[in-house]
Order: sequence, then C-alpha cells, then structure tokens
Amino acid sequence: MRDSTGDVLRDVCVIGGSRYFGKRLILRLRDEGVNVTVINRGSAPAPPGVTHLVADRDDEAALEAALGDRHFDVVIDQVCYTPRQAAIAKRVFRDRTERYVMTSTMEVYDPATFDGAPPAHRPVGEGAVDPGTWPFDLELPWGEESFRERLGDARHYAEGKRQAEAVFSQDPAFAFVSVRSAHVLGGGAEEFTGRLEHYVDRVRTGRPVVVHPTDRPSTFINDREIADFLFWAAGADFTGPVNANSHGELSATELSELVAAQLGAERPTFTRTGSRAGDDVSPFSFDRYYAMDNSRATELGFAFSTTAEWLPGAIAETGVQE
Repeated sequence: MRDSTGDVLRDVCVIGGSRYFGKRLILRLRDEGVNVTVINRGSAPAPPGVTHLVADRDDEAALEAALGDRHFDVVIDQVCYTPRQAAIAKRVFRDRTERYVMTSTMEVYDPATFDGAPPAHRPVGEGAVDPGTWPFDLELPWGEESFRERLGDARHYAEGKRQAEAVFSQDPAFAFVSVRSAHVLGGGAEEFTGRLEHYVDRVRTGRPVVVHPTDRPSTFINDREIADFLFWAAGADFTGPVNANSHGELSATELSELVAAQLGAERPTFTRTGSRAGDDVSPFSFDRYYAMDNSRATELGFAFSTTAEWLPGAIAETGVQE
C-alpha cells in the first residue's frame, strides 16, 4: 500500500476494529501487505497475520506500556467516543505517528443534539461543524452512566464525537482526519445494530413500519465502502473532517419499499406517529432533512457508489453469516 506521495505504508495501527466494517478494514490492510497492529481490550482476537496488543485505551499508562517503542505510519481510531479518550490518544501517539484517522459520524450534524443548530434544507457539508473551533470540556464525567443518562444517549454520542474531533484538531500533534460516516448498512449477521433487519422483518411479516408523519431522507453507506474509504483516507494526505456517504438519499418509507421489492413481498404499510422526542419510530425515520454532502471526498478523489448498487445485496444478506 502506498500513500498519496508514493511512499509505502508499512505499519498501521487500528484501535478497536474487532467487529463489522472494522474487521473488513483490518483484513484489507493486511492483504495489501501492511503490517497491522490492533489494539483492544482483548474482547476479540486479531485475525491471523495481525499483531494484537491488549490494552484499555482509557488507561494511559497501560496503553503506553503496551505500545512500547512502536511507531506507525498511520493510526486509525475506530472507537474514540469522548474528548478524554482523544486527549489520551493525542498524548500517547504524539511521537508515534505522523497521521491519525478517526472514525466519526454524521451524528455530529444532528440538530437535535446541540443548541442553535439551524435546520438543514440541503445536504450538509463539513463546515457546519468546525472541530477547529468547537469547544470541549475534559472535566465532564464522560465515563459515568449518570452523565450519559442526563444527556441522553444520542446527545452523549454526538457531542462526544464532536468534542473528540475538537481535541485532535486544536493544537494538533499530527496530521488529523475525521471521517464522518453515514449510516452503515450491509454485512449480514456482522451488522450488529439490527437496523436493516428491523425493516426486513417488518416487511416479511406484514407488520406496519412506524414512521414520522412526514418522513425525511438521510444518507447511507455500505459496510464494504466505508472500509474502503478508511483504507483510502489512511493513504491520502488531506486533513480535517470529511463526509463519507454513497450517492442517493433514502427515507424510511423508501427503504421499506425497496426491501419489499427485493423480498418479493407485498407493499409495506406504515403507521404514522408523532414527531415528539422519544416517539417509538423505526430506525432511519427522521422528522427533519438529514443528509450529508460528499463533494469534498469526491473532489479529493474517492469514487462513491450509489445506494441502488449495493442495497439489494445488503438486504439479501441480512442475518446471513459470511
């Protein structure tokens, strides 16, 4: 594997990556001849041919000890959720790498999770949330369940990611990239969230799909494509946030209808419910337009697929173990 300058990338560290598209990324790196080191808490073994270091990333001393004097061309961080985790990683890897790629999320743009966010009427670009100026607070009790409950899961996740990006971006220790991934679909039984399976099950059994009164579209990406995108970002030379999503938006109703067509099932029925916070609607049903603009990545050279290309396969493999 060569980076954008033509130099060979020999050593890559992946933090996390023990499941789903993280596994795909690790195998892709390994099969391209990269020396891959995986760091996790021992929750899953590393694939053959991959170095496995066991350490809790929240324990700075243990992480330092596990790494020893290792140095990496690139670090890919799959499991950074809070600014405190980012601050530890920034100190630990400051002299161990020149490039750091963090897997972030489109949830950083969710207007329901931060005050003053304007409603989106067009696909949102990276500039809507600038990690270079976003405030962060390392003293908040990010790891405490009571704090998570007080914020709510969605706000805790989105704000944790926003502030983690900010820690890495401000006073940077290395070239930093945050990959803001769209909702990931595909992967069969590896897709542990069950969100696509929710639609397949509802449509197959004829039960109604619960959606908002006005169901707005969002953006998606395939599990293989996000792994390919992270692989590409590791070898590139750009910095800053970048959106990663396939071309083609879908609403929950449109997704349901495509599932029905793929299964050869009757057209789905829908139950429309209120748009209040906490209403029990299906995954990916949004009462606001919620789509990303992928033009920055496209201009940088990544060729995205369309959702129509991979969604039939993702539906067909739902629940199937590879």
